[in-house]
Amino acid sequence: MAINSTSNDQQRRAFIAGASAGIGRALALRLARLGWQVVISSRRQAALDEIVAEDASLTPYLLARAADVTDVDALRTAFDNAEAEIGAIDTLVLNAGDYDPMRLDEFDPALFDRLMRVNFLGAVNGIAAAMPRMRERGAGQILVTASVAGYRGLPQAAAYGASKAAVLNMAEALKPEVDATGVRLRVINPGFVRTQLTAKNDFTMPQLITPEQAADYITREIDGSHFEIVFPKRFGWTLKLLRMLPYRLYFAITRRMLG
Repeated sequence: MAINSTSNDQQRRAFIAGASAGIGRALALRLARLGWQVVISSRRQAALDEIVAEDASLTPYLLARAADVTDVDALRTAFDNAEAEIGAIDTLVLNAGDYDPMRLDEFDPALFDRLMRVNFLGAVNGIAAAMPRMRERGAGQILVTASVAGYRGLPQAAAYGASKAAVLNMAEALKPEVDATGVRLRVINPGFVRTQLTAKNDFTMPQLITPEQAADYITREIDGSHFEIVFPKRFGWTLKLLRMLPYRLYFAITRRMLG
C-alpha cells in the first residue's frame, strides 16, 4: 500500500536500509512517530512486516520493502520503486551491518569477506542506488552508518573495524565532490549499542546505550550541518583522542584490553 499522498511537498521521506532490528528499526519508528514517511528495508520481508504491524497508528507511515544490500541491482530497484510509490526520498540511511568478534586464533578470511560485503560494499551499493536520482534533483542526503571502531584498530575487531574504516575513508573521499552536486553525504559513528550483534561481545562495553537512545541522537542531528553524527559524545571523543596517540602509547593501551 502507498503510505500517503505524494502531492505533499513538505512531507519528509526516508529510506532506511538495515531497518529490521537495532538502530535501524528504532530510527524508523522514531521518524514515523514524527510524521515521516519511512521505507524500511532489509533482507527479510517477514521481519519488516512485523514492524509495520506492531503499532496500527504508525502503519500509514511505514512501507516495508525487502532488499539485500549486497545486491546492487535489487537495492536500486527497491529505491526506485519506493520513489515511484511515495515520491522523492530526501534522506537515505545506509544502516545495514554485520559483526563478529575475532581473536587471532580464530583468524578467518571468510569473516573479512562477509563483513566487507555487508558493511562496506553494502554502503557502496546504497550510494550507487540513490545518488543518480538525488544528483538529478540537486538535493537529498545520504547517511552512512560507520562506527567509532573505524577510528583505529581495536582488539578482536580486525575484520569489523577494517570494514568501518573503509566506510569512513570512502565517505571522506567522496564528500567534496558530492557537496558540489547539492547532495549531502554524512556518517553516523555509534559507540556500543545494545543489539543482537553486540551481545556477541564477552567484555564490558563502556557507555552502552539502547537502540532507542541511538535513534534519539540521530534524530536530533538528522538535519544538522556536521559531517559526522557521533554518540555517545563522551565515548566518541575518547576514541578520537586515542586516534591522536603515537603508536607506542596506543599499543600500550590496547595490549591492556586483551585481558
